[in-house]
Amino acid sequence: MSTARQAGVPVYWHDAKQELMQRDRIMRKIIPQFGDMQLMARGEAFTTLARAVIGQQISVKAADAVWQRLLAQCPKCTPAQVLKAGTETLATCGLSKRKAEYLIDLAEHFKAKRVHADKWAEMDDEEVISELIQIRGIGRWTAEMFLIFNLLRPNILPLDDVGLLKGISVNYFSGEPVSRSDIREVAANWEPWRTVATWYLWRSLDSAPVVY
Repeated sequence: MSTARQAGVPVYWHDAKQELMQRDRIMRKIIPQFGDMQLMARGEAFTTLARAVIGQQISVKAADAVWQRLLAQCPKCTPAQVLKAGTETLATCGLSKRKAEYLIDLAEHFKAKRVHADKWAEMDDEEVISELIQIRGIGRWTAEMFLIFNLLRPNILPLDDVGLLKGISVNYFSGEPVSRSDIREVAANWEPWRTVATWYLWRSLDSAPVVY
């Protein structure tokens, strides 16, 4: 199940763009607006998940501030550094007690090898999600973001993502509310490139690339 990369860029991106534009009239309008912009892999597995946990339910700006303070305490943000820091030090970085506990649990899972990060590239999407959601503070949405931004999986459809909901509402339903069945119906036309279509809908709302 390994996804080949070239300098952090999915090798499937060009082909996916072409197919989406051929099949979907909305994608045909959106994709050319963003030229050579594309999804880029971000960070090591542990770092990516730590940033995702920190960013839950707070603004991007606030999450960035917390992340910078965390790096001051744990410069490499390794599981060992996070465990050595402990919950009290993590809390001084601006993390809630619960999020500090989540980071400790994440670090413990990696240190004890209760997750198989070295095998994720070969595992299918649902196998990786099943493993990740065993970690406190990581639900399906966070796991899906990891599959998109770290493993560069091409066919992820994050049904609970607010940006995807809004992007489909604005671009396909003239701003009307959409249901999960509406999303699935629209996304059926994107297979096997649902990640790519989702990314372009995010860009249609905010042209600044998301970083995890």
